[in-house]
Amino acid sequence: MLFRSQFSGLCFFAQKYVKDIDTAKEIVQDAFLSLWEKRDTIDMDRQVKSYLTMIIHNKCTNYLRDNRKFDTNILGIENLLDVPVYESSDTLITGELKAKIDEAIGELPEKCREIFVMNRYENLKYQEIADKLQISVKTVETQMSRALQHMRLRLAAYLTVLVAFVIGFLNR
Repeated sequence: MLFRSQFSGLCFFAQKYVKDIDTAKEIVQDAFLSLWEKRDTIDMDRQVKSYLTMIIHNKCTNYLRDNRKFDTNILGIENLLDVPVYESSDTLITGELKAKIDEAIGELPEKCREIFVMNRYENLKYQEIADKLQISVKTVETQMSRALQHMRLRLAAYLTVLVAFVIGFLNR
């Protein structure tokens, strides 16, 4: 009864991740199987659907990780198929991109830059940054949002180069 009532909705949920209905159906079926196999360890205070969505989310993430493919339709729409593939050892491109990133970071206001660097280069979580700088987590979130918006705007012209660089790296 649970399978019949939830299957189509969960397939829709999985399809948002994997973009393929057949793969989504397989993942949902595997999720129900996993749920059945772990039925003795399930916390009865939680809804079964929350377990299923968590299992499906994890299985979709694993699928995407294990099947790294570029959707050629999306690449075609974004005109990325004809981009030349660069070798990952091309230090000129790497150096230029790094210089532009550093330049964009340098343009950020001091506190915004400090928060961005702590998060992206020192791998600190928002709470850790807030504690270290004695500011609220909300302030960290706001500053990171501003920094990321600035970086997107400043580096938009380099998106094609970056995608070509990544494609070249993945095709090695």
